[in-house]
Amino acid sequence: MIIFPAIDLKGGQCVRLRQGDMAEATVFNTDPAAQARSFEAVGFRWLHLVDLNGAVSGAPVNAAAVRTILAEIAIPVQLGGGIRDLHAIETWLTAGVARVVLGTLAARNPALVREAATHFPGRIAVGLDARNGLVAVEGWTSDSGLSATDVARRFEDAGIAAIIFTDSARDGMLQGVNVEATAALAHSVSLPVIASGGVSSLDDIKRLKASPTPIAGVIIGRALYDGQIDPALALAAAA
Repeated sequence: MIIFPAIDLKGGQCVRLRQGDMAEATVFNTDPAAQARSFEAVGFRWLHLVDLNGAVSGAPVNAAAVRTILAEIAIPVQLGGGIRDLHAIETWLTAGVARVVLGTLAARNPALVREAATHFPGRIAVGLDARNGLVAVEGWTSDSGLSATDVARRFEDAGIAAIIFTDSARDGMLQGVNVEATAALAHSVSLPVIASGGVSSLDDIKRLKASPTPIAGVIIGRALYDGQIDPALALAAAA
């Protein structure tokens, strides 16, 4: 199981939100590239990046910070937030992003996601952020009216790399990951599923690892910044 340390970008800074609320942002590092280098240095093999401003506006906002990170680390990066068309997808993949995460597009324009996956096989992930059982879109500012399972099943044969499932009610709250919902989604589709939202302890990692339906990875944010999870122990638990 792969651990993806998360860097959420707002105003060029590394922040964490509470339940996706842009007004509830805590700045953890004013130098996102330094944060990325530190994650690489302790042994993480992937990095998860989100352009929070971009997710709300529908267009990349923190591009300069993302490009600096790409220039300063060697581990692969997956990027989401405000990527809404093929041109933006191609731009980021050409710039060095290993995998683009599409969230709003998956609910609003699944045909475009399938087209992207055809053009860039294995380099497109679908981000499903669930709120009250429904997929939230546009930076979690509105609901799509669709369940995560319904959306995920649209892409069973599309050639996407993974589904990233976030329980937005737990995101940034350190209340524990929703193992049950993540496992249920993984059981309902044949695609790799990455867990996200609320990871607060090594026990969360161990519970995901022990799921009878394999979980491909887990994204961890605030618990790493707050020191509640030791990187070395996390990597050992996931190995």
